[in-house]
Amino acid sequence: MKKAGIVGVGLIGGSIAAGLEKAGWMVVGYDADPDVARTAIEAGLVSSLADSIESLANESFDVLVVAAPPEATVEILSGLTTSIPVMDVAGVKTQVMEAALHLDSFAGTHPMAGRETSGPKAASAALFNGASWVLVDGASPSADSVATEVIETLGARVVRMSAATHDAAVGRISHLPQIVAGALLASVADTEGAMDLAAGSFRDLTRVAASLPAPWVELLKANSQAVLAAVGALKLQLSALEAAIVSDDDSLLNLMAQGRESRRALGAPVVAVRVALADTPGEIAKVGHALEVSKVDVRDIQMRHAPYGGGGVLTVSVRPGEEGTLAHALEAAGLLLVP
Repeated sequence: MKKAGIVGVGLIGGSIAAGLEKAGWMVVGYDADPDVARTAIEAGLVSSLADSIESLANESFDVLVVAAPPEATVEILSGLTTSIPVMDVAGVKTQVMEAALHLDSFAGTHPMAGRETSGPKAASAALFNGASWVLVDGASPSADSVATEVIETLGARVVRMSAATHDAAVGRISHLPQIVAGALLASVADTEGAMDLAAGSFRDLTRVAASLPAPWVELLKANSQAVLAAVGALKLQLSALEAAIVSDDDSLLNLMAQGRESRRALGAPVVAVRVALADTPGEIAKVGHALEVSKVDVRDIQMRHAPYGGGGVLTVSVRPGEEGTLAHALEAAGLLLVP
């Protein structure tokens, strides 16, 4: 039986633990917060708990996963001494790689997956299904091998790049959207009636603003150089759009067309699962039970009522790779799926 130690059993660490346990691994966890550790063991995310990082570092694990915020990860790695292959999952990589230079076997990684909620109660073995998972260049062969095994076991796809490339990329596709979402909400807060009219597109654009702010402040500060570069690039794009709006040529059409093509090349960010609901009590409760059992990451829910006034079709959009899990849970609840 393969064994893993995990430092930090919140959303990400807890989900890694749950996924490895589901795959037959034995996982021992540790968290500096006793309440988080207790929740993780009660939820069955880990097989057992360690009383310190040092005790984990001295065990005979196949891998030791450090699943902590960037500052804590740097601190943990800097003081870590172990012969176990180590991998981290922090959202900023340059400082982390520098902090781990003394380790004989280390792989810097970052799963491109998460939720707006945090903590072990939000953890799910399916969190990483279909996700991209960065494996930073320069890992030792032993750490590279076991990190790749962990990533693929959890259903994710390995993407290799340098630490600098990673930090610049997440500055554009993760950190910038986070602050833009907050800015969009702030820009309409004082516009009468605006929030009452907010529908799908606005909700999609601002979904990440529901995340806890403190972890994001740390990430943005840790990756400040890349984030500021991303903000500067966005300012240039907005200036170009502003000029195009007042121009008499096709520049606005061209910019909008370029955006459309780029979005189409990105592919669908969600997969829709449609279920028929009868006009009887308890149908929504069945859906709720299926969502609870499957623990999928719900990205959107829309209801289309039947033209005759009873029942309809409920569309639940989830992360790619989770649609099969949800479909099975819905059918097990006695619901009829719509092709």
